[in-house]
Amino acid sequence: MQTPQTGQTPETLIQSLYETDFYSWTQEQAEILRHQQWSKLDLPNLIEEIESLGKQQRAELRNRLKVLIGHLLKWEYQPEQRCRSWLMTIRVQRRDTQELLEENPSLKPYLEEALQKIYESGRDLAVGETNLPLKTFPESCPYTLDEIFRDGFYPGEAATDDVME
Repeated sequence: MQTPQTGQTPETLIQSLYETDFYSWTQEQAEILRHQQWSKLDLPNLIEEIESLGKQQRAELRNRLKVLIGHLLKWEYQPEQRCRSWLMTIRVQRRDTQELLEENPSLKPYLEEALQKIYESGRDLAVGETNLPLKTFPESCPYTLDEIFRDGFYPGEAATDDVME
């Protein structure tokens, strides 16, 4: 059935809305779900977006761990440059990563599987920010997941009071 105003079918209108005004599409889909009007759902795009949300959580986990590992490497391999900013980045990334895992516990098994790839990105980050040669850093992650997440773990030397102040 075509609408008199546009000459489009409701399905075409929904697809068009998805492509032209994503926010409006999301609100419409939520309203359709709320009223349990299953036949009106834009299932192909809804499925794609739900899968995308899961992928975003994994990507956020990888990004946070990359930054955390990069800063742990910087802390260990460039001790003369240690600063409060690095310390705060380590602390914030630990806290935010743990919170992400509490909200998404099914991502925990993914950590072990992805650690080496995440480490390689963290190592690249450390190389870029320290200007140290790549060979300075181990090829494999020198830290266990327990160490990476443990408050108070700072490879090399512990955080000193002068960095904390």
